[in-house]
Amino acid sequence: MKVIITGASGFVGQNLSKYLISEEHLIEGLSLRNDRWTLDKSADAIIHLAGKAHDTSNTSDAESYFVINRDLTITLFNRFLATGIRDFFYFSSVKAAADSVDGILEENDQANPHTPYGKSKLEAENYLLKQVLPAGKRLFIVRPCMIHGPGNKGNLNLLYKVVEKGLPWPLASFKNQRSFLSIDNLNFLILKMLQTPQINSGIYNFADDEHVSTNDLVQIIANVSGKKEKLWKLNSKFISSIAKAGDFLRLPLNSERLKKLTESYMVSNTKIKTSLGLSALPVTAKQGLEKTIKSFQK
Repeated sequence: MKVIITGASGFVGQNLSKYLISEEHLIEGLSLRNDRWTLDKSADAIIHLAGKAHDTSNTSDAESYFVINRDLTITLFNRFLATGIRDFFYFSSVKAAADSVDGILEENDQANPHTPYGKSKLEAENYLLKQVLPAGKRLFIVRPCMIHGPGNKGNLNLLYKVVEKGLPWPLASFKNQRSFLSIDNLNFLILKMLQTPQINSGIYNFADDEHVSTNDLVQIIANVSGKKEKLWKLNSKFISSIAKAGDFLRLPLNSERLKKLTESYMVSNTKIKTSLGLSALPVTAKQGLEKTIKSFQK
């Protein structure tokens, strides 16, 4: 099977390309950085990873998200429709559905993003879903939660540095549950979707099977690092009052940062597993996190 991958030089693209090649598929990286790109019409699938990532520092121009995440996706999809290529995978994000979650996020929940990143992803989704697919073609909108793996440090690395230096985690009194996605599970799901002709077009959340609390994550990091976890259960109301003061005094901790560190964000992967006839993904959340954290030590 020949698969075109945009964004093949990124973390997900590199890992997915290597994995699919190991499964004896042909991979063709496609750069969309200029207007001279063309589609290889002999391909079987397009996996569209290229996009503008969420800028947590909020310094990016809002319109740039829409130009890259929405408009470029529309152009690529319209060209896909004019070819005999069977499958189109659009990598969106759970942030296209919601910036925060009450309960567990499912695919049919009403989408209500608030950031330019989430809105641009959702507008691309909505356009794709409104188009009429010719017979034999499939459209998969993939909404992954936080992806991690060796070679991608991200927010996990920040927490790793706290634990590795022997510093205490002062927010242990806040109880939360979060979903993660190991790169190994992502690769596995994409391969199964390519191999399963019965799976229908639609939106699919990607997440590991288990949810993990930040306190659990601190313990996992400590175990892998050979450190003793230091969970400080300071009074949550006291911490919240400091965060509110930080909104005005520019302290390291403010209300927004406290929310990011302590909120829950749980994502259901039931739909994709049911569609593929899976009872569980091959890598548990703990196994995936341990593998990623071990890579920090190298």
